[in-house]
Amino acid sequence: MQPTDLTVSAIVEHDGKYLMVEELASGAVVLNTPGGHLETGESPEEAAIREVLEETGCDVACSELIGVYLWIHPQTRQQFLRIVYVASLLNDDESRPLDDGIIAKRWLSRADIERRCRSLRSPIVLRCLRDFEAGRRQSDALLSGMLPLQHNVHAVLASANLV
Repeated sequence: MQPTDLTVSAIVEHDGKYLMVEELASGAVVLNTPGGHLETGESPEEAAIREVLEETGCDVACSELIGVYLWIHPQTRQQFLRIVYVASLLNDDESRPLDDGIIAKRWLSRADIERRCRSLRSPIVLRCLRDFEAGRRQSDALLSGMLPLQHNVHAVLASANLV
């Protein structure tokens, strides 16, 4: 069995549109919410803020935990565990270079994202947007006793929503 891929992400809504990235993944251009992997010593919130900045040039502040999601790739059986936060836009630096692999940042409506559902990086993207819009939130205390998360993946998996 392959190790679980642990990532963080942020849902950033501004003026009725969501901050998204077009990125290259496994040779295909896909649409995703900004996010990525935790670095040593980072909290999930810190990682989400850093990843959004690196991938989009946007400074954000995380507020609430939307949830923890598990998706298992149907062909490879690889497990993807994603911790997703609500984040507020503080600043958008259009001149900042974007991370390697990021083709462009996009502000898209939910309808635009749904029209492009076949190009989403994973089903987690749309599930998280729907949960955000439905007002679903989880307590940050869910993760606080599991830090550092990289050493407690099994405990985080037990609390995840299966996508």
